[in-house]
Amino acid sequence: MSTTVSSQLSHGRSALRTVQVLGGGSAGSSAHVRSLASGLVARGVRVTVCAPVAADRAYDFSGVGAQHVHVPRRSDPASVAALRAACADADLVHAHGLHAGMRAAMALGGRRVPFIVTWHSRAHSEGARAHLLRLLERRVAKAASVVLGTSSDLVERARRSGARDARLAAVALPGARRPAFEGEELERLRPKARAELGATDRPLLMAVGSLERHRGYDTLLDAARAWRRLDPVPLLVIAGEGPLRGELQRRIEDEGLPVRLVGRRDDVGELLAAADLALLPGGGESRSVLAQEALHARVPLVAAETGGIPELVGDAAELVPHADAEALAGAVVRLLADPERREVLKDKGRLQAASWPTEDETVAQVLSVYDELTKPLPLP
Repeated sequence: MSTTVSSQLSHGRSALRTVQVLGGGSAGSSAHVRSLASGLVARGVRVTVCAPVAADRAYDFSGVGAQHVHVPRRSDPASVAALRAACADADLVHAHGLHAGMRAAMALGGRRVPFIVTWHSRAHSEGARAHLLRLLERRVAKAASVVLGTSSDLVERARRSGARDARLAAVALPGARRPAFEGEELERLRPKARAELGATDRPLLMAVGSLERHRGYDTLLDAARAWRRLDPVPLLVIAGEGPLRGELQRRIEDEGLPVRLVGRRDDVGELLAAADLALLPGGGESRSVLAQEALHARVPLVAAETGGIPELVGDAAELVPHADAEALAGAVVRLLADPERREVLKDKGRLQAASWPTEDETVAQVLSVYDELTKPLPLP
């Protein structure tokens, strides 16, 4: 337990009251908040999570001892007022994501409450919206007491945006997202998963994530053209939903691509563990959940060299230039033809995953920042 927190409890002072504010609600940030809330509650911290009801249903913040307050992911006056009420008696407010940080800053309205923002990913926008995004980054960075970036490039971006204190965050992949089986059990389940997907006698490639432009699915489908000449032809399975669903499905059908869109799945871990390769053609998460799950599951990963991915995976994945379909296709073809290289990547992946922060280390770092920001000033 943190020294300051334990001292508060032993001297009869009320427990530290924190509010966690969720923004876009990506899988990574939502799972992180649940893990963080669980660890904080276990250490005597009072935790309120401000997020939509759907997020509490999906991640069960209440189930780990946190109080859940429904706050829509909007910046309208009613939503900001609800957030303001939830933060009224907080000793510290911790927002997760850029938009959550903006709404929390609006709700605090200049109150002198310690305010932390964790940047989990780099937001994407184009044209005039890109200018507005930079303004938003600057406002949030300057409003925060501390910005925690999940990768070095995000920490540097926060500093350039005017953050007075920006640090690298320890962010663990929650145990619930790690492979639930391995060894003999995995070997028993793999054939069933592969048969369901239609990859019994052919290589299985897996990509996971919301079907949005910045995730690089156009590049992935371009690369899939090159795999049609292989024998047997690999099957690419994409798990996720989003606005590009119709456009991607039309391309798959019009071009006869060996690709299946299977929608949002609750068994991604099982599907991924059954795959021969995991593919990450883009995306904004600095600590990509797919990349972490693949390395934990000993599934070789081919990823675009962008954002915090090189820092996350080290030499435990095949990295290719971003938006380069030819390079992506070439890396896949080479790995499918080289079982020894795949085994090397599996072993390197397990070692790299072992170097990542644990959930306990993540909670300990956050608590140390909380202590620092809430420590009483010495009497004159």
